[in-house]
Parts: sequence; structure tokens; C-alpha cells
Amino acid sequence: MLEAFFNPRSVAVIGASRAKEKLGHGVLANLIKYGYPGQIYPINPKADEILGLKCYPSVLDVPGPIDLAIVVIPAQFVAAVLEECGQKGVKGVVIISAGFREAGREGVKRERKIVDIAKRYKMRLVGPNCLGIIDTVCPLNASFAAGMPPKGTIAFMSQSGALCTAILDWALAAGIGFSHFVSLGNKADVAEVDLLEAWENDPHSNVILTYIEGLPAGRKFMEVARRVTRRIPVIAVKAGTTSAGSRAVSSHTGSLAGSERAYEAAFRQSGVLRAESIQHLFDYSLAFAYQPVLRGKRIAIVTNAGGPGVMATDALEREGLSLASLSRDTIEFLRTHLPPAANIYNPVDVLGDALADRYGLALEAVLKDKNVDGVIVILTPQVMTEIEETARLVGEIAARYDKPVLGCFMGEAKVSAGIRVLNEHKIPNYPFPERAVGAMRAMMDYRRWLERPPLKVEEFEVDREKVREIFAQVRAEGRVTIGDAEARAILQAYGIPIPQSRLARTPEEAVEIAEEIGYPVVMKVASPDILHKTDIGGVKLNIASAADVRDAFDLLVYRATRFMPDADIWGCLVQEMVRGAREVIVGMNRDPQFGPLVMFGLGGIYVEALRDVSFRIAPFSRQEAEEMIREIRSYELLKGVRGERPADIAAIVDCLLRVSQLATDFPEIVELDINPLMVKEAGGGAVAVDMRLVLAS
Repeated sequence: MLEAFFNPRSVAVIGASRAKEKLGHGVLANLIKYGYPGQIYPINPKADEILGLKCYPSVLDVPGPIDLAIVVIPAQFVAAVLEECGQKGVKGVVIISAGFREAGREGVKRERKIVDIAKRYKMRLVGPNCLGIIDTVCPLNASFAAGMPPKGTIAFMSQSGALCTAILDWALAAGIGFSHFVSLGNKADVAEVDLLEAWENDPHSNVILTYIEGLPAGRKFMEVARRVTRRIPVIAVKAGTTSAGSRAVSSHTGSLAGSERAYEAAFRQSGVLRAESIQHLFDYSLAFAYQPVLRGKRIAIVTNAGGPGVMATDALEREGLSLASLSRDTIEFLRTHLPPAANIYNPVDVLGDALADRYGLALEAVLKDKNVDGVIVILTPQVMTEIEETARLVGEIAARYDKPVLGCFMGEAKVSAGIRVLNEHKIPNYPFPERAVGAMRAMMDYRRWLERPPLKVEEFEVDREKVREIFAQVRAEGRVTIGDAEARAILQAYGIPIPQSRLARTPEEAVEIAEEIGYPVVMKVASPDILHKTDIGGVKLNIASAADVRDAFDLLVYRATRFMPDADIWGCLVQEMVRGAREVIVGMNRDPQFGPLVMFGLGGIYVEALRDVSFRIAPFSRQEAEEMIREIRSYELLKGVRGERPADIAAIVDCLLRVSQLATDFPEIVELDINPLMVKEAGGGAVAVDMRLVLAS
């Protein structure tokens, strides 16, 4: 589908220039300099020849077919040349020109126009406002970048062109190779999803990297990424999540959710590895690009210095990896062949006077060990250390085993030659043990993703029609909020247990209901306008007599009318008192990119203060619901501490899955909270005591 961008038979540069300071000259020069093998057509009506190539006034004047056009002209002229490209039958266009959506209202109009033209002619667009594209396989450098990266197995895409230039410069200095390198710019047409699909089965790429500022088609991204990551690792760094997506919300879930939470959940659920920085992005990518996949979490460390070995050991534990327990045969071999002062257990310390042969002996021994899944080789430069020879031996030995080996040659001036040798042998090097361990952890995360079963979403028998009727009635009354009294019917329609409860419009009705339910009872003010009843003292617990019911009714109504004089007060809800249960919260906030973001955490009034919550994008599987529960820091309280019986975790899972289905079935639900969901002991079930819900206006 995007073949024209990565393997074009011919390229036209629209806006090619004789002036060396112009982008049109730089793009043309890069095409020629870096060996593009196809036909190159400079397009400039004011020139006959540029850089030894015949110039044409327009693409329509070019005698042969054109697969790819690179546009480097002022924004106001782009639409006209795009029309000509369409008439010529051009399949792909890279618009480097700026002055579109990023430039204000007029720019937005220009961008819409070029997208319409491209659709009409079935052309694909990269950009506008981008650096261009580079493909080392073709080879093709259709960009104004200062240089061409070496050929490698990393496919990279970025929304930021400036970041692309910096990364290319770093790659050139470090000798890091790429297969494909795409600056997406404004993403008027081609976006991350298109490139994921294009690179899914690419034989030239071992890993896909992406720098993301926004994903308007978030659900489509998840769908495609979930499939692509089964074949090739995808690593993403996401910028701009701290305050993005903020808006006025009325639910606990809404106040705790947000863009950052949604991206975190979306990446996790689609197998995309999250990098917290550009440094992490490339730390992880080198491990995947150069080394075989990690098959387990047991790591061996070979070092010539005790301190860095201890640092690596600490980092392994923090990252959820483990220090491999070496077999008896390996330990005996090391005991026989290493000096008496060496540490023969993991981490294996070959001592500061180790030459290359001692490093090689220890590395081969641990790689042979069936208890070892991966190895980190640490080297600090001592007077006698054979840095280049050690690096060469590490590379040669690692190539014989199907286990990842990462280097940690610490320092700079003295070890630089050794690091170059490691690069030549495709051994990624990290300057500090923690970064090497971080790369191993990323490889382990990917292994766990590959071992996960495919997404399986359960469907419950529910009464959707009942929910539709409630929503229609609420809208007919000019409202978008649904309080506890109405929400009970929604919960029942989706099979979520609720306590006995009825609406009382007078104190006498409240007494009758309380005596039918049985004391003690809970009373709550009933109003569609009051979502957070506890904030105004609108809830009373443990009401144990008829006199107390009457008093509570009058008090709750008084408080409601005093604090919210414009609220529509229906009366009070009289409810069964659920005792001996733990309070949790289940909620949903609809994210603009990804859709329903479901939340779980300990419930009650402290949920926003403690922020001990987890999130998933709905719909999700039973396994993901179970993981949501285990992720919160206070999970141990649900498991039971100091002799307490565990809570009914299965009942929480059931509620999460039913809320997931409700939020998926009804896109008009913007927010909802079940707070608290009262969870009884294992086998006792869970009861939704209070719910509030907000519809789209």
C-alpha cells in the first residue's frame, strides 16, 4: 500500500533549486549523493538543469511515469501541483512544505484541500510540514537531513521533524543503522497506523520505533498494534501527556483519568512497549535490533569490578528480573579455571586484572548454562584491561548462542574503541548497569506479551433496551446526569447486584420501606442534580429505628435544599445496610482518542487523595480485569491481611467486565462511577451501593 514511499522506481522533486541554501536543492542533492538507483526528475519551470539532471516545468512534462513526488514549494502553491500529480498518476507524495495546520486557520483550510485532492486521485501523502523520508534498503534519501544513517534493522517514525534531525546526527556518530526513517509531520494522511501495517512483515526490520504526540485514531491504533506486535516489537515514546485531555468532569474516574492514563493503558493492552524518554527508546531498540529475544528472566552478570556488579544485581531486582542460579557444573568449571579470589557465583567477578581470555572463558561458561536466559558483560577500564580484544571476544562468543548478550563497557575515553568493536559485532553497549538492565526488562516485557493469549472479550446477557429507555427518559427531561435512584435499573439491566432500595417521597414512606427492608438502613438524598451526596452531608448510615428514619429524612432534605437550593429533590432513597464488606470503586471516563477508560481502585471518599487506581481501555478480557485488581498498591488488603479472609475477587472481576460491556454498548456514556462497590468475603459476591452516570450533552 505504501510501496511508492519505500521502493519507488522514479522520484520527482517539485521545487528543486540551484541555490544550495534552499531545501529543494538539499533534497535533490541527498537523492543523488546517497545512491538512489531510480529515475530522478527535478521540477522547476525556471531552470533547464540542476546538479546535472534535466529539469521539467511540471510533472505533466516528464516523459516517464512517476511513483513518488517530493514537494518543496510555498504552501499556497501545493494544491495546484498536487492536482498535476494526480493527473500524472503519482502514487505517493511527501510534502515537506510548512504553512498548513500548524500555521492557523488558513493553514487548516489548505491542509483540508490537499487531503481532498489526494483522496480524489487515490494518492497517499506523508506530511505536510515534515523532514521527509529515508530508506536505507532502496536506498532513498528524500529528505533535507544532513546525512544518511547506516543500513540497519530499526524502522523509525516521528511526528517531530526536529527530533528526527537530532536522532539522525546521533545515529551517525554512534554508527546506529536504520531500515526506514519517516518524518510524519502533520499526519494529514499517512499516520502511525499506516506505517505499522506497512512494516508488519518487513524482512528488513527487527523493531519499530515511534515518537508520538497524538493519536486521533486511537482505537484503530490499538487494533493494528495488537496484531503487529505479535510479529515485531513496537516501542513508543509519548510526549505531551501531563495536561493533555483535561476537561471539566464530575466523577472520581474523570478527575483521575486523562490522556496519560489512557495512553498507558492503550500501549499495555496492544503490546506496545512504553519508553519514558528518547534515551530509553534507543536503549531498548538496540537490544531488539541486535540480539535474539529473551526467553526468561534469569540473567547472568560477568564483570571485572564488584561495585558495578552489585549495582546491576540491585537493578535486576527492581526491574522484576532475577539473578540466574548457575548450575553445579558451571560453578565447578569456573572454580577450576578462574583465580581463587574470583567470585564464581552470579555475578561472576573475573577480577580487575582479567585479560580478554578470562572474560571469554567466563562468558562462554554462563551462556552454556541452561539456567541462564541472558547475560550482561560489565567492563571497567583497568591498567591491564584488554578493551578491544575483550569486545571482539564477547562479540564472537555471543554470536554462537541464541541468548541476548548486552555490553556495559563503563567510561568514555578509554573504552570508546571497545564500544566500536561491540557495535561491529551487534552487541549493544550501555554506559551504566541500570540502562543495560532496563533494556533486558523491555525484552522480558515483550516476551510476556508474546506469551499472552489473544484478546477474548466475554459477552453477558443483558437488557440493553431497558437502558435505552432510561437514557431516552433522562434526555426527554433535558438532563444528562443520572443519580443513584435511576442508576439502580441500569445496574440491574447489566446483571450487577444492588442492595434492596426504594425511593421515599415522605418521612412516612421512608419508615414503611425501612421496616420492610429491616433495620439498620442507609438513607441518601435523592436528586438527579446532586451527584456527590457526601459532599453536602446527604448520606446517613446505621439508621436503626422509625424515629431515626423520620429525623434523617428531614435532615437530608434540609441539607440538600440549603446547599443546593436549585436542585430537584425527589425525596430520600432508603437502602439495605451492607455490612462486613470492603469498599472498592469501579468507574469509566470516555477518552477522546481511545474510548471508554475503565478504572478500578479502593473506594470511598479517599479515592482521589490516594490515587491508588488502575485503568484499562474497554472492552478487555478477564485476564486484564484480574491484572487491574492486582496492580493497585493496596491489593494486599483485598487478599486479606493478619488473619482476614480474602475479598471476593471473582465478583470484582465480574463487575469490571459488565461495566466494560456497558461502556462499549453505549458510546453516549461519558462518565460513570460505582462507588462504593461493597465486596464481601470470597464467595459472598459484591453489591453496587451507589452509582452516578453522565451522558454526552
